Amino acid sequence: MTHQIGIGVIGMGWMGMVHSRAYRQVADRFYESGIRPRLVICADEAEERTRRAQETLGFEQVTTDWREVVEHPAVQVVNIAAPNYLHLEMVRAAAAAGKHIFCEKPVGRTPEETAEIEYLARKAGVLSFVGFNYRWAPMVQYTHQLIQEGQLGRLTHYRGRFFSMYGSNPYGLLTWRFDREQAGLGVLGDIMSHVVDMAHMLAGPIRRVVSRRHTFITERPLPRPAAGGTHFAVGQPDDPKGPVTNEDYVSALVEFENGAQGTLESCRVIFGPKCEMAFELNGTRGAARWNFERMNELELYLPEGTQAHDGYTRLLAGPGFPFHGRFNPGDGIGIGYEDLKAIEAYQFLQAVVEGTPRPPGFREALQLASVQAAMVRSWESGTWEEVVSLERQEPA
Repeated sequence: MTHQIGIGVIGMGWMGMVHSRAYRQVADRFYESGIRPRLVICADEAEERTRRAQETLGFEQVTTDWREVVEHPAVQVVNIAAPNYLHLEMVRAAAAAGKHIFCEKPVGRTPEETAEIEYLARKAGVLSFVGFNYRWAPMVQYTHQLIQEGQLGRLTHYRGRFFSMYGSNPYGLLTWRFDREQAGLGVLGDIMSHVVDMAHMLAGPIRRVVSRRHTFITERPLPRPAAGGTHFAVGQPDDPKGPVTNEDYVSALVEFENGAQGTLESCRVIFGPKCEMAFELNGTRGAARWNFERMNELELYLPEGTQAHDGYTRLLAGPGFPFHGRFNPGDGIGIGYEDLKAIEAYQFLQAVVEGTPRPPGFREALQLASVQAAMVRSWESGTWEEVVSLERQEPA
C-alpha cells in the first residue's frame, strides 16, 4: 500500500535542506514501506533560499511566510528547522491546525518553553518528532540492542560528551546561537541536548545532577550581511563586537535511576575536537564506546573467558547492523550524517502512517528539558538537584 504524506518545511538553511533531502531518500531507502513523501511547500524569509530548494529538491510551492506552510491543505507534516526563538509560535500554529510536527532541537529556548510545546502538541493530539539524529547511527542502535538484551550486564558507568570547535574562533560572528534572547540556553540547549538524549536512550532516566557552566569567549563580532549568517561564519578583529549572553561550556555529574553513575560534558569553543559526540559505558559483563567522528566503528568489550578476547574489539559497520544495509551492502563501507537524517525521517513518517508515537518525540524532549532545568538550578545552588518532571497538566 502506498502512503503519500504531504511535507511542509519551514527554514531553508543548512538544516532545512538536510531534512528535505532526507524526505526524498525515504521512498528509495525504505521502498517497501510504501511511504512516499511529497514536498509540497517550503518557507524562508530569504526568497533565494526557497527558490534554490524548489529548483534542486522539487518543492511544488515556495513562500516567505511560514504561516502558509501551516495553513496549506495538502501539508500533513510541518517540519520546523527555523531558529529557536520561532519554535514555540510555529508549534502553536501547527498544533492548532492539526498538523504533525517535526522540530529540530532544542525544541524550546528554555526547559519551560519545551514544556509548553510538549503540552500544545499533546493537547492537540498530533504526533511529534525531534532531530536527535545521532541515536540512529547503526553502531549506536547495536549498542542499545546489546543493553536491552542484557549482554553488557547491569550498567554501572556512563560518560557522554559533545565537543565541537564551531565556536572556537573568537572572531566567529555573534549569530543567534550566542544570544540568550534568540537561542535561549547556549551549549546546554544546542549540543548537550544530544548528550542527554543519548544517555536517556542507552542508560535510562537521570535521577539527579550537579552541574557547572562557563562562557570562555564573552564577546564576538556583530554579524554583517556580507559575512554570512551561519554559526561557522567569521568576522574581522576590528569589527564592532557585542556580548555573548549564554554559556559555552556545561558539565555535570549525574546519577541514573538504575543506580549507574555518570558524567556529561559539552563545549562549543574547545580547541581540537571537530564533532566529538561520544559515549563510553560500562556494565557488569561488558563495555562499549563510540565516537561520531568515527561513527561507523564501535569498540566493544565482551570477554569470553580467554586471553585472546580479553580487551576491546573494534567492530566496523556493515549490513549486519541496524539500518546499514539500507544504504550499502558491504562491511566497512561507511554511511554518513545525512543518512542518519534519512533514517530519522523514515521513523517519523512511519509513526504518522501508523498513527502511533515513536521516540524521540516531544515527550522525550520534555524528559531532556527536565534534566536541563535541574542543571540550571544546580548552577545557582552549587549542589545536587533532583530531576523533577516539567510536564504540564490539564487545568482542573
